[in-house]
Amino acid sequence: MGANFNLKTLTVAIATLSIASVASAAGLDRSGQDITAFLQDGVYAEAVYTYIDGDVTGKDSSGKEIDDIAESYDFFRYGVKADINDTFSVGVLYDEPFGAAAKYSGDNKFVNAKGEGTNVEVRTENLTAIMGAKLGENKNFQVYGGPVAQRVQADVKLRGDAYQAANGYTAHISAAQDYGWLAGVAYSKPEIALQAALTYRSEIDHTLPISEKFPALGAAANRVGEIDITTPKSVNFDFQTGINPTMLATAKVRWVPWSDFEIVPPLYNQASKLSLVSYDEDQWLVELGLAKRLTPVLAMTGTVGWDSGAGNPVSSLGPIEGYYSAGLGAKYNLTDNWAISAGGKYLWFGDAKGQIPNKTVVSNFEDNDGFALGVKLSYQAKQSFN
Repeated sequence: MGANFNLKTLTVAIATLSIASVASAAGLDRSGQDITAFLQDGVYAEAVYTYIDGDVTGKDSSGKEIDDIAESYDFFRYGVKADINDTFSVGVLYDEPFGAAAKYSGDNKFVNAKGEGTNVEVRTENLTAIMGAKLGENKNFQVYGGPVAQRVQADVKLRGDAYQAANGYTAHISAAQDYGWLAGVAYSKPEIALQAALTYRSEIDHTLPISEKFPALGAAANRVGEIDITTPKSVNFDFQTGINPTMLATAKVRWVPWSDFEIVPPLYNQASKLSLVSYDEDQWLVELGLAKRLTPVLAMTGTVGWDSGAGNPVSSLGPIEGYYSAGLGAKYNLTDNWAISAGGKYLWFGDAKGQIPNKTVVSNFEDNDGFALGVKLSYQAKQSFN
């Protein structure tokens, strides 16, 4: 027999990988919808805070400078999980999966004569309940699934000559909640610290209250109604395996079909015959990592990643074509059960051309970057069953 790759000691090294591991520039992707809290052994709970800031500058079609449009943002993730017996497990996860935060300022075609700049903010919240069942003689396989409640809200202001007749358009989408589901399968082999999980999340159809203003329509400029938005499905693959008793290799792959997503406000569509936001390509995200246990209570991690983006040219409300990333993290065990983790990541954003909904290119963004920081507090305890 070879060396025993003790899963408990090795997972000391991987927990920070998911802290700041996703700061996605594709579509509206944010949290990466991580479910690895549910895959931990015994009783497990975590609270994660992530802060992301980007520097996204460029030029409009006339050559005028566009100052940094990327608004810094933060979000939380929580998870709790417990085993009912040696077969069944239950868990609850909270995260903020999709969002946007951009604001134009200065003297360019995205700011009107009154000094009002184009602005967009999108927020979502997910609450997921999961139940899993372990199968096989050694309980190596697990199937899991459950319902997802999702809340969405958004504000959009289009300002400046870049938006042509839509200059002055404003929309407020009020918060409302709808439902989807999650399903997955996992395999583990604790003696070599191997764990693999494939998770599918469904689309979620929303019908949301919306108020719109479109000044170019004159007497018909205001409308209150409803908008249908379908947030995208996704597939996540999470993998880890021991290299030796103190080192772990990890991989994360995520696919989101942003090419199927669009936001079509009814008044805006009536005036322009266009969707307000859409994307040409699907998102692929790949991240590879190494984790090393330095002492019984301290571990370090390193990651490299790539995000494909969702096409180029892309919406002027988020003019980035994916990114490359590099990150470092550490985890310290405060006690046998409690641990604190911290991680950071540097992001090299892909150059992109910004376009308005009629596909006219109105801006160019190059040589931009950003960073993500995260901190996690976690608790884990063994469970035994007679």
